[in-house]
Amino acid sequence: MTFLAYVLLSWSMVATISLSATLKTPQELITDANKAAQALPLPIPPSLDPWYRAPIGVDWQDTDPGQLLKIRLAPRLNLTVGNAMTAYQILYRTTDSQYNPSWAVTTLFIPWWQYRCSSSTPHLCAHALLSYQIPYDTCNVDASPSFGLHVGEPYGEISDALGLGWFVSVPDYEGPLASYAAGLQAGHATLDGVRAVMQVAGVFGLRMDIAKTALWGYSGGALASEWAAELSGQYAPKLKIAGVALGGLTPNVTSVTDFINERECAGLIPAGLLGIATQHEAAYQWIVSRLKPATAQVFLSVKSLTAAQSITLFRRQNIYDYFVGGYGDLHTRVMRMMYNVDGYMGYHGVPRMPLFVYKAVYDELSKVADTDALVNRFCGVGANILYHRNLAGGHNEELVNGRQRAFAWLSSVLDGSYDQVYSTMGCTILNVTYNLAPYVPWYKI
Repeated sequence: MTFLAYVLLSWSMVATISLSATLKTPQELITDANKAAQALPLPIPPSLDPWYRAPIGVDWQDTDPGQLLKIRLAPRLNLTVGNAMTAYQILYRTTDSQYNPSWAVTTLFIPWWQYRCSSSTPHLCAHALLSYQIPYDTCNVDASPSFGLHVGEPYGEISDALGLGWFVSVPDYEGPLASYAAGLQAGHATLDGVRAVMQVAGVFGLRMDIAKTALWGYSGGALASEWAAELSGQYAPKLKIAGVALGGLTPNVTSVTDFINERECAGLIPAGLLGIATQHEAAYQWIVSRLKPATAQVFLSVKSLTAAQSITLFRRQNIYDYFVGGYGDLHTRVMRMMYNVDGYMGYHGVPRMPLFVYKAVYDELSKVADTDALVNRFCGVGANILYHRNLAGGHNEELVNGRQRAFAWLSSVLDGSYDQVYSTMGCTILNVTYNLAPYVPWYKI
């Protein structure tokens, strides 16, 4: 059976499969899918969708991190994301910030040109996997990418990557609690998403014998990608990541909070505080207990908002005014303990793979000095980094200004030409000027 025939048959059903053993062949997958076939449902928000739950009756907590637990066809996503032949959602075992067993979901997109792939034409099968971390920046689980992508792709990177023939995995790295800005949770879920995808990617035609994997994220997506990079040595030592591209990094959560308070994007503060606190019960209880009664519900409403809605609602507000003790309430011992676990990059290992870091010097979300310090820290202990400090634009503009540079760098990583184009030793830090994007106000992101 050709890969195209397999996909056409898959499109005729919606399959939900719980996997207790390694999936080996397309024929076995189709057999299981036929047994589990059901009526085609409309997308359901994760908070209401029973599929977004760990499997019942299975000791999934005892499985290895990255173990694939469920898989289902997501046929509508190839209509909202360009260059996708089809898409699957995968629920997998991961580890939260407290190192307890948890689970997450990733959406795997198969590139359109994969229809040419078959057992007789292996040279036409894809050889690259990109794990792309969307900056969804919210503590609302119903704004997770696996659901949000049904109304369209926000920035176009997924369709562009698929157009290059890459498989693209898009994880809900915040996990089932929407733990926005929780570094350990995000890093674990990103790495485990790759491990889960690799269990079935060969079934869908990825050339496992030569496949390379890279990570890419901007802003909140870079947070997840960076934590994955520095955690990989201890948490996923056997997982091979060829390179990681990081744009608009936010290395220090308390620095970001102080920097953006009373600014355009102040709404990210409530979302970030409540997001991280989902992983730290004592901190969550403290935050709630210190909110002023008159405005507590406004602050807590962020749990049902998207990032854009949060930014609009809290635009230019002093977020510290929501607390009885003001600024001091966010810097108590219980809060510092939370930040120390989940809020500071650079303390959980040295990335073993090359990094491309790009940042606007005039970034209005996170001070460039914080990224400078992180890069210098890693460079001092042997990391391989290309760092572009862009003298043009701000945080939102750099998402566009850095896109083509990121694609060029990722292409070299995934096609094996990196050592012919870039230095493989030490760090290269450059001040550059790329000004491709017009000013983008925060309320329009």
